[in-house]
Amino acid sequence: MSAPSVRRRRLGAELRALRDRHGLKLDDVAGQLGHGWDGPRLSRVERAQLGIKPDVLNALLDVYAVSDVGRREVFLALARDGARRGWWQTYRDMISPAYAELISLEADAKSLRSYQTLVVPGLLQTAAYARASITGINTASTPDQVNALVEVRRARQAVLARPAPLELWAIVHEAALRATMPAPGVMRDQCQWLLDSMDLPHVSIQVLPLAAGPHPGMAGPFTVLSFPESADLDVVHVEGLASALYVEDAADVAVYGSAFEHLRAHALPFAASADLTARIKQEHS
Repeated sequence: MSAPSVRRRRLGAELRALRDRHGLKLDDVAGQLGHGWDGPRLSRVERAQLGIKPDVLNALLDVYAVSDVGRREVFLALARDGARRGWWQTYRDMISPAYAELISLEADAKSLRSYQTLVVPGLLQTAAYARASITGINTASTPDQVNALVEVRRARQAVLARPAPLELWAIVHEAALRATMPAPGVMRDQCQWLLDSMDLPHVSIQVLPLAAGPHPGMAGPFTVLSFPESADLDVVHVEGLASALYVEDAADVAVYGSAFEHLRAHALPFAASADLTARIKQEHS
């Protein structure tokens, strides 16, 4: 059985909280749903082991007296993610479930805030830079696997070119721009790609200089994804070498949101970020 999605886990937790708030038992609620529902089946929904169809979810929200239209839409949006398949399923043998989850969230997101320390954000990488960084990180990957991962990384960038593009705000540490790549011209072209991306109306890029001093980003890179239905759905992605952490608790997500605001204040303004990127590009020539 595949791992439950981030949004399905969030839906289950919210439904369980509603039931607890009303002091209801699983069997009591399931009995009001009909259609073959029982306590164990509803428990599987709450534990993110089973999806739920919109008509049943609406009936469940009626039981819990959720009348606000906007709030109901949030629940329905969480439920819709379960059965959806995307282009990344073609690469399911090449990418981890956590990576597939990130791609799915990016596809659904309205905006994304990214802070990176040692690499350029994946959504802003050139093919050559992606190949070099993937090869360096995934030391056991075969050439075919690297090729597939490069294809995936570049395909992810379609979210920036769709009719309603993802709004991206990236803060990149100066150290990432000064990295040395084995192939000549890789970092020069990558810096130029960042400069070109800075002209896009839905892309904001700031550089955090080496001289920035102590800041929240010293704890490591992270990404905050926000969705059109509600700020309550925000998710934080923290990537590791062999796994990824998804932060879903609203209070914890708020900590990362505050950290990003502090990083924006520590980073160079847009014009100064462009100037520094251009100077570093020349150093790579």
